[in-house]
Amino acid sequence: MRIGFTSTRLAGTDGVSLETAKWAEVARRLGHQVHYCAGELGPDAPSGLLVPEMHFTHQDVRWIQDSAFGSGDAGQHLRSRIAGLTAKLKTKLMAFVSDFQIDLIIPENIFSIPMQIPLGEAWREVLLDTGLPAIAHNHDFYWERERFQISSVPDILESTFPPDLPNLRHVVINSLAQADLKSRRGIESVVIPNVFDFTTPAGSTGNTPAREIDDYNADLRQAIRLSAGDIMILQPTRVVPRKGIELSIDLCSRLNTLFANAEQAEDAARTVLVITHHAGDEGLEYLHRLQRQASSAGVDLRYIADLFDSHRGTASDGRKIYSLWDAYPHADFVTYPSLCEGFGNALLETVYFQRPAMVNRYPVYQADIGPLGFDLVEIDGKVSDQAVSQAHHLLTNPSRRQQMVNHNFELGRRHFSYRALAAALGPLLDSFQG
Repeated sequence: MRIGFTSTRLAGTDGVSLETAKWAEVARRLGHQVHYCAGELGPDAPSGLLVPEMHFTHQDVRWIQDSAFGSGDAGQHLRSRIAGLTAKLKTKLMAFVSDFQIDLIIPENIFSIPMQIPLGEAWREVLLDTGLPAIAHNHDFYWERERFQISSVPDILESTFPPDLPNLRHVVINSLAQADLKSRRGIESVVIPNVFDFTTPAGSTGNTPAREIDDYNADLRQAIRLSAGDIMILQPTRVVPRKGIELSIDLCSRLNTLFANAEQAEDAARTVLVITHHAGDEGLEYLHRLQRQASSAGVDLRYIADLFDSHRGTASDGRKIYSLWDAYPHADFVTYPSLCEGFGNALLETVYFQRPAMVNRYPVYQADIGPLGFDLVEIDGKVSDQAVSQAHHLLTNPSRRQQMVNHNFELGRRHFSYRALAAALGPLLDSFQG
C-alpha cells in the first residue's frame, strides 16, 4: 500500500517524530511505500507534502490555541477562524491524498492532543468525505495534560479528539491509555508500545546506531568540555516540567557529596548533568528554574541542545552536529525521572545502549514496563537514600553495572524491538488491504 504519515511536524527529536520514523521504516520493510505530510519535514524525510499551516507554531494556530484553552470564554471570532483554517487545510490534505495516491493514512497524535485544532478537524472531515482507511497512532490524550483541561470548545474536543469513525482504527502506546479511551469514549484500541531497533551494527547506519564510541562521536566529551575524571550523567529528554529534571539535579548533588566524602581529596570525582534535548516547547521558565537549582546545589549542569539533532550533520555556521544517540556511549549513567510519559523512548534507548539508569516509576512504567523485570534504579517521586546508594554502587562497580545492562538489553530486544513492532503492525496493515 501507499501509506501517508501525517502530523504537525515530522522532524527533529520529539518523541512523535522519532516514533513515526520507526513505524515508517518497519512499514517499508513489510513492503509498503510511505509518504509524509506535515508542517515541518526533516531533511531525510520520505517524499511528501510540506504544509506550513499544519505546524503548531504557525501564527494562526497559536492564536486559536491561546483563545481555545485556559478560559471557558470562546471569545470573538474563534469559531470562524477555526472553520477558516480547517477549510484551507482540508484542501491541502485532499491534494496530498490525491497526488500521492494514498491508500491508508496514519495520523500521528493529530486526534489525541489538540495542539492543532483545525488540523484535527480537517483530517476528520477528509476521512468522513472519502472513506479513506486510517490508523490513528495516539501517543497521549489531551485529558492527560493539565493545560488542556479548561477549554472554550469542549464540543470539538468531544467530536474530534479523538473521533469515532467506521474507517478509523485506533492504536495507543500503553495499556492505561487503552483503558482510558474505552471508558471515556467507548472506543476500542490496539496497544502497540514504542520500540527501538535492537540490532547491533558495527557502525552507525543512520537508522540504527552503533552502541560503542566511533570515529564520528569520539570527540564528544571534548566538545562539551568534560574533564577526564568527570562522571557524565545524561538527561536525554526535552526540557519540560513533566520530565522531572529537578530529581536528576538532586541525584547529582547527593552523588557529589558521596564521592567527596569517600575520596577526601580535592580531585574527587564529580558528576556533570548533560541535557541534550531542547527547551522551549512549553516556554523557557522551567530551564531557568533548573539552572538556578543546579547553581544553588553546586551541580554542573550543561544544557547543550544546540550540539544535537536527530541525525549527524553540520550547522549553518560550520559547527559539528551530533545525533542524539551519540551522547549515550559517553554517558556513565542515565537519568529518566519523568513524572508522566506516554511510554518512554529515552528509556528504550538507554536499554539499547546498555547504560545503567535511574527511572521514576511513572504510571506507564508501573503498568507496562517495570513488570517485565527490568533492572533499574527506581524512585517514587523523590530521590531516596537507597537510590543514591544504588547509583553510586553502579558507578563504582563495573561487574554489577555489566550484569544490569546485559539483562535489560535482552528484555528490550524481546519486547520492544522492530521485530516486535512488525509482528503487531503487520497484521493491522494487512487487514486494510483489498
